[in-house]
Amino acid sequence: MRLRKAGADDAQAVAACVQRAYAKYSARLPYPPKPVLADYTAVVRDKPTWVLEEADRCVGVLVLVPEADQLLIENVAVEPAFQGRGLGRTLLDFAEAEARRLGLPAVRLYTNALMTENIAIYRARGYTETERRETDGRAAVFMRKSLPETT
Repeated sequence: MRLRKAGADDAQAVAACVQRAYAKYSARLPYPPKPVLADYTAVVRDKPTWVLEEADRCVGVLVLVPEADQLLIENVAVEPAFQGRGLGRTLLDFAEAEARRLGLPAVRLYTNALMTENIAIYRARGYTETERRETDGRAAVFMRKSLPETT
C-alpha cells in the first residue's frame, strides 16, 4: 500500500472509488451522500486529496481541508473489497498526523446521521459529537477529536 497526494490524473479514479465506497448506503439514504455528488476534478485541484493505492489502483481516498483551528476531514472512503482491513484507520491516522504537522490542535468531520456504523467507528477513535443539524436536506452529525500535544 502506498499513500500519496492525488494529482489531476487521479480525479476519475478518486470519483469511482468514492462512488463504490458509498454505494452500500444508497438504499438507506433519501439523498445521495454529499461526497458522491462532488466534482473530483475540482476537489483534487482545490483541496489536499490523498490516494491510497495497491498495485497502482486507488483503494482509498482522503480529502482534507485545513481550517484556522482544526483540520476538516471532508471525505474518507475505502473501496468495498478493501473495507475491514484497517485502511480507514490508516487514513484517519494520517489525517491526525497531518493536523499535528500543520500545528492544528484538532480534527473534525461530519457524517450522515443514518450512517450509524461510521458514527460508532469515529466514537471508538475518540471523536466526540459536537452537533446534529440538517445540512442540504441531510441529517448530519458533526464530530471532533482534540489531539494531544506531542513533545
